[in-house]
Formats: sequence, structure tokens, C-alpha cells
Amino acid sequence: MRTETGDTAPSHEITVTDDVRAFIKERNCDFRVCTSCGGPILLPVTVKPPKSSDMELYVEDSIIYVSIFQARYIDRIHMGMIPRFFGYD
Repeated sequence: MRTETGDTAPSHEITVTDDVRAFIKERNCDFRVCTSCGGPILLPVTVKPPKSSDMELYVEDSIIYVSIFQARYIDRIHMGMIPRFFGYD
């Protein structure tokens, strides 16, 4: 997959854990994996909008946008990427 910036997306597969899938389905909105000072973080697109260079992962009717800068380094999207203030615990 190529992005609009001409970069090639990672050749490895990025998986989404079942608990993250349930979390996304419950909230019924799109999310984005982006860079934070503590590492990759999963935020709603209302907080951090997607960029045209992002990869798209589909979770039922929702999309997880993944920053091309994070996509190189992650293999799995898990609950540890969701900030606690989103109330999942």
C-alpha cells in the first residue's frame, strides 16, 4: 500500500486485539494511532484528526487511522494505547 506522500506502508500486518475491537464498537467512531511523548496512543479522530498519509485499518464500520511514522514500529493495537481518561478500566 502506498500513501499520498509516496511512502510505502509497512509490509508486516498490524493486528487489533479483541478488547480494542469491542472498545471501538462500543464507541461507534473512528480512531487514530498517533505519536505521543509516551509512545503510540489511540485517540478518537475528534481529538486527533487523520492525515492523508495515514494507513487505514477497518474494524467493522469504524476505521483506525495509523500514522505512517507509528506503523513502522507497531505490530499490535492494544488497550495499553488508550489513555485511561477514556474510561475503559
